Amino acid sequence: MSKSITLGEFTIKPGERRSLELPLPSLYSHTPVSLPVYVINGRRPGPVLFVCAAIHGDEINGVEIIRRLLQTKTVNRLRGALIAVPVVNVYGFIARSRYLPDRRDLNRSFPGSDTGSMAARLASTFIDEIVSQSTHGIDLHTGAIGRENLPQIRAKVIDAPQTDAMARAFGAPVILNAELRDGSLREAVADTIPMLLYEAGEALRFNEVAIRAGVKGIIRVMRHLAMLPARKSRQLPAEPLTATSSQWVRTPQSGIMRTIVPLGAHVRKGQTLGWVADPFGEQEVEIVTRVSGIVIGRSSLPLVHEGEALYHIARFSEPSSAAESVEAFNVENDPLADTTPGGEPAII
Repeated sequence: MSKSITLGEFTIKPGERRSLELPLPSLYSHTPVSLPVYVINGRRPGPVLFVCAAIHGDEINGVEIIRRLLQTKTVNRLRGALIAVPVVNVYGFIARSRYLPDRRDLNRSFPGSDTGSMAARLASTFIDEIVSQSTHGIDLHTGAIGRENLPQIRAKVIDAPQTDAMARAFGAPVILNAELRDGSLREAVADTIPMLLYEAGEALRFNEVAIRAGVKGIIRVMRHLAMLPARKSRQLPAEPLTATSSQWVRTPQSGIMRTIVPLGAHVRKGQTLGWVADPFGEQEVEIVTRVSGIVIGRSSLPLVHEGEALYHIARFSEPSSAAESVEAFNVENDPLADTTPGGEPAII
């Protein structure tokens, strides 16, 4: 039999599913605030995977990914346990803000402290209650407001075989070998458990392709970890390629941007990505990339200031192969195909 899982004052026994709320600091109005958690504890032993979203309160794609994940019949056959936290930064989520009320970035506040700032206390609660119970983790993110990201996995995969295997199992078209950032959740757990960061879409926007791919990717990771039965898929995802570096293309002047390059496009050094002009069109300059690669992020706001980051380009040894992986990914996750009678995407 699996072991019981204890979160705060709640105990979830083997074979139980339970939603619960962990207390957090209240608002200044004395309105109580809690961290919502859903636990599925399988009868049979296995890994304990946490999946969390909305560490940045305005990044809502992951909230929908977790909702759909918990609705699938697939998770009823679970070995080990799934700990799902759809909204970590409850305060920012309520305010539709990336930050907490103290204007701190939660993903720069880990591992936190139970005697520190509001951000530090929330981070400490998450580490002590959720991460401490887990053997693996997946953190769901999007781009910021006005910035859209191609579905991608960010993780330190070089010389980390467990993390690399999880990243490849997820099935995103691009894996970016990303260094750890001070105060991030990835850095806080780096020495204890393997963890992926799934980055896709834009803040305060639902992106159906990103959501569908996120649900499928988590289930693939769970199959890889033997938390779910292996399944012979009708169509395997395209082999993701790992980018070891990336570079931002910045605007050479302030003005109004017109872009001609979509997310996932294969671009070559010296290629024109768009133009920036003043409001009267008297001064117009090209936006030119100095590197070849795949566009994995871009600004979606046409009004830009000089030096602003516009295009995020991942560099590969074989960019044409990466472009093929992106195309295969888009076909697999086409929202107009492979749906259930209720309108939800079918799950692998």
